[in-house]
Amino acid sequence: MKKMLALMLAALLLAGLLSGCGKSAPAAEPAAAENPAPKEAADAKELAVAGPEAVYSPDAADNARVFYEIFVGSFSDSDGDGIGDLRGIINRFDYLNDGDPNSGRSLGIGGIWLSPIFLSPSYHKYDVTDYYTIDPLFGTEEDLKELADLCEARNVKLILDLPLNHSGAQNQWFADFKAAHRAGDISSPWYDFYSWCGAEENLPGVWQGIPGSGERYECNFSPDMPEFNFDNDDVRQEMLNIAKYYLELGIDGFRFDAAKYVYFGDNARSADFWLWYTGELRAIKPEIYMVAEVWDNDATTDLYYPALNCFNFTMAAAEGKIARAAHGKSGYGYSSYVQDYLERVTALRADALLLPFVSNHDMDRAAGFVTVSSGAMRMAANLYLLGPGSPFLYYGEELGVRGSRGASNTDANRRLAMPWGDGDTVRDPEGSSYGHEGEIPATEQMLDADSLYSYYKLLIRVRAANPEIVLGRYEALEIPDTKLVAFVSSWEGKSVCVIHNAGMRDERIALPEGFASVSVCVGRGEAVIENGELVIPAQTSVILR
Repeated sequence: MKKMLALMLAALLLAGLLSGCGKSAPAAEPAAAENPAPKEAADAKELAVAGPEAVYSPDAADNARVFYEIFVGSFSDSDGDGIGDLRGIINRFDYLNDGDPNSGRSLGIGGIWLSPIFLSPSYHKYDVTDYYTIDPLFGTEEDLKELADLCEARNVKLILDLPLNHSGAQNQWFADFKAAHRAGDISSPWYDFYSWCGAEENLPGVWQGIPGSGERYECNFSPDMPEFNFDNDDVRQEMLNIAKYYLELGIDGFRFDAAKYVYFGDNARSADFWLWYTGELRAIKPEIYMVAEVWDNDATTDLYYPALNCFNFTMAAAEGKIARAAHGKSGYGYSSYVQDYLERVTALRADALLLPFVSNHDMDRAAGFVTVSSGAMRMAANLYLLGPGSPFLYYGEELGVRGSRGASNTDANRRLAMPWGDGDTVRDPEGSSYGHEGEIPATEQMLDADSLYSYYKLLIRVRAANPEIVLGRYEALEIPDTKLVAFVSSWEGKSVCVIHNAGMRDERIALPEGFASVSVCVGRGEAVIENGELVIPAQTSVILR
């Protein structure tokens, strides 16, 4: 069964005339990248992948867009020190979004999430020394402004990872806090800035002694990450000041780290904080994009949805719903879950979104458990990119990059250098031990119409060409005696039916009522309609109109 990328010409897609799937359009001649990395390397060429014409482009107020998570220090190095930086992202921006949704020469992402960029002693930057200073290893505030301006020009939302639950132990605020406790100076404005307790108090969480004092401070992640006291109004105001500072620089929003740890073990109080905090930020920027990391089950994330969207961890990782469905183990259970989830969270907040992802910087890489060679990687991409909400890609996912904690038991192995293949000097982070064997670099995949990279480009274009998928009312569709994942999505009087066959055998089914033709088919085979029945090859997805 042959591999294929797209099945139709854009004009036929818009007219809805196809009754089956065709072959990919011939590839355009490769053109030189408009913004190659400033290094001594062969000029990168890109292959324009044929696909349907985009008819939907989110405007500034629309948050239902495809995001791309960048672990900044591992993405692209502009100055030769081996560490990724903001200038590296600017230099690579055409790879992410070249400003033309129909060019087929960029991924076409609509948002970027940057890992923390603030001054910090670590490679990961989650232990912030100064929230108002960009770490010099990553660049300057002027670089951040330039990146924000570039994002605005290309209608890409830029969000910063903001770890507000804790700072780093080298933060001056923490130094002042410890000094106040050593001196017993309860009048100091820093005395209650961090969460603390007496030596004999038995409170939930992890606590560390304050040197020279009889008290302890809270540090649930590490002694190097003391946690703020959110019962202190000065702390709350400072957290607002930090967010306002970056909103004024042109940032579109934030990913809030460790959101449920604001009050350890008390989700109700933590959720109340976020309800207050996000309300204050929406008063400043109504269209702000905000997402919380609440690494927990759906019943817990539901508590936070009245305030803001949460990443869906139930769908992520090796045992998550996306991976299981990509291996053909789900079917109606997957689509019914999505429907129930959407109905539940939109009842909690009208503009709530599903935020699916397969893997992120805290998890083993997706290509290790939905492998490229098995075809499961492409099916996983079909499932969550051709679906509702605001999906998140982890940098390198589109290349099939692998990485896991492994025997070294380090998250650095999940955050390896992006394999550009053009001489980029970005290196793996400190402490990593995972190899790069078998990786196909970006420059090679960008010239291959059958590569995973080209496939991701196509899927994002297909998504943009079918706004019903993104904006419509989602209804799970059960197809008896199969494990097909199917749903109908309706928007502005039009409907599409999306069917995923993640199994290893072809499926023949009756055409769903109201749908007569195949407008898009992506995957391993060619879907056809025979005698009023739809034949969907293995590991193939179709969109019916």
